[in-house]
Amino acid sequence: MSRRKGRIIAFQGLYSMEIGGNPLEEVLKLSWADSDKGESVDEESGTFARMLIAGAVEHKAEIDDLIAKHLNGWEFDRVNKVSMAILRMSVYSLLYQKDIPASIVIDEAVSIAKDYGQNDAFRFINAVLDTIKKTLN
Repeated sequence: MSRRKGRIIAFQGLYSMEIGGNPLEEVLKLSWADSDKGESVDEESGTFARMLIAGAVEHKAEIDDLIAKHLNGWEFDRVNKVSMAILRMSVYSLLYQKDIPASIVIDEAVSIAKDYGQNDAFRFINAVLDTIKKTLN
């Protein structure tokens, strides 16, 4: 569950950077991710989230270029910010976390999109990530 939690935190961090303009250093502290019950993020989830956030930010230009090439009829600037945060995190994983099977990365992205995205965002995310995965093989 800690990687799942880490992915959710990473998605939320990337989203907050996009929407609120929060600086990377602040987002990586993860103080905003502590629960309402006063529980802090566990070490494993936090480490995984920080790696996803930092990696997606470091490789943002490459990731965004890859996403833009696989939108099939969509304009990059019109992609919902929640979907974009999920896509960036997931494309980073597909590109740089070769120890994690692509099917898991895509399944997790779809699951997060079902929980946090708009109605059919999960279908859109699944289609984009699947086409990217096929070009990476």
